[in-house]
Amino acid sequence: MTDAARARRLAERIHEVVAELLKRRIKDPRLGFVTVTDARITNDLREATVYYTVYGSQEDQAATAAALESATGVIRGEVGRQIGVRHTPSITFVEDVVQRDAEHIEDLLAKARASDAEVARNASTAEPAGDPNPYRTPREPEDDEEDE
Repeated sequence: MTDAARARRLAERIHEVVAELLKRRIKDPRLGFVTVTDARITNDLREATVYYTVYGSQEDQAATAAALESATGVIRGEVGRQIGVRHTPSITFVEDVVQRDAEHIEDLLAKARASDAEVARNASTAEPAGDPNPYRTPREPEDDEEDE
């Protein structure tokens, strides 16, 4: 088995263990409505990064980050017991901002659609600013020249 496959499998297991711990065992009142979204581990299996999202205000997010920081030792110990590797990886919690970024992009796209609709609405009733046919056309001979 390759190191990358083993690291991927171990990261999935860490993800499951941490999510279960936060749901059942960690009872910090600062811990808000938190969801573990992903876990990554280095190929040498020494450092794990756990990504999470928090539903709530900026204060809720800051309180949850502090609660996770204070519970890191307990979580690491339990992860070490449940995954059964020789060296328990150090765990770092990182807020996952993908959802927030996706919402921001959706807001920008909605504004762009509204702006495009406004431009299309204005263009439908617009008239040319100058001559309706601004291109040069060859001069047609005048009637006087034909009579000569």
